[in-house]
Amino acid sequence: MKAVVQKWGNSLGLRIPSIWAKENEVKNGNKVELVVEKGRIIILPHKKSLDDMLEKITPENMHSEIKTGPVVGNEEW
Repeated sequence: MKAVVQKWGNSLGLRIPSIWAKENEVKNGNKVELVVEKGRIIILPHKKSLDDMLEKITPENMHSEIKTGPVVGNEEW
């Protein structure tokens, strides 16, 4: 996979191919992690933390309790 380096203000910018962005769920404005190893730059998609995921729960998208059947042991509910 190839990418193009272009001038972006006083810095250089790297265009990320759309296929990689789609496969890794990277969208405009998302953060990525850059790792430098032996003269190489490795781009890693930002991993969502539990807090990031919990932040997206709303009363509208929260599901109700799921019934799993009757008690079969000595469980106390």
